[in-house]
Amino acid sequence: MHWESIISIDVSTPSVARMYDFLINGTDNYASDRAACRTLLELAPSTRELALINRAFLARSVRYLAQECGIRRFLDHGSGLPTRPNVHQVAQESQPGAQVVYLDNDPLVHAHGRLMLAEDMKTTAAIEADMRDVEGNFARPEVRRLLDDGEPVAALFVSVLHCVPDGDDPWQLVKDVADRLPDGSFLVISQLTSDDAQLRESITEFMRETTGGTWGRVRSSAEVRRYFDGLVLHKADGPVEVSTWYPDTDIAPRQATQEWIEYGGVGKVVRGAKL
Repeated sequence: MHWESIISIDVSTPSVARMYDFLINGTDNYASDRAACRTLLELAPSTRELALINRAFLARSVRYLAQECGIRRFLDHGSGLPTRPNVHQVAQESQPGAQVVYLDNDPLVHAHGRLMLAEDMKTTAAIEADMRDVEGNFARPEVRRLLDDGEPVAALFVSVLHCVPDGDDPWQLVKDVADRLPDGSFLVISQLTSDDAQLRESITEFMRETTGGTWGRVRSSAEVRRYFDGLVLHKADGPVEVSTWYPDTDIAPRQATQEWIEYGGVGKVVRGAKL
């Protein structure tokens, strides 16, 4: 099915979701996305490995939370195009009936998500919404049902916060979500990071120009650590390059170079914790 003929989208302008899809060997991308990725790979040759590493971190963290922490409810911010295994598939391997709400502001992502979830509407939902509208999103019936009985929820911000400009305060966004979650909930966070100021600037400028200004920026490791303020870090002493977070194999993808990385981890919401 040709989604671009059903949904009003501009396939001549690269999309972050479609670029990511191309980098992880997906099929829902266009010539503009592939061309942008080729330029990005010239700027940062490890970008494809970085994307694959991040996807593996997403699956590994969801599996850990479902299997070892008993988490049955997930809120995936900036979920991106469906790519197997998806969050609900990973979670339901060990928690049958696990509930997942996917949230993304890309209309193509939303359309694909609704198709993917058509046979599982009881436990999953896809919302077309801006993750920055925390109050509005938590008022949605799909999200409210995750919070009905106060059971812990895992909120995912996996490789998406670099899309939020500083002016929209991604740190406050994370805090606002954490404040609305039940005690014992978790946040899974990763963000594109580099401590090379020149590289941060060049990639940020390229991505802003490529996506028509709908992007935030690559941040330093110190800035990413701020996302975890007020959370109890889990399975690591601090944010880490995500391939090293609770690895389950020695043969997972590794970056060829380290000019930038996906940096993050898992934090637990513990009310009254002494940090």
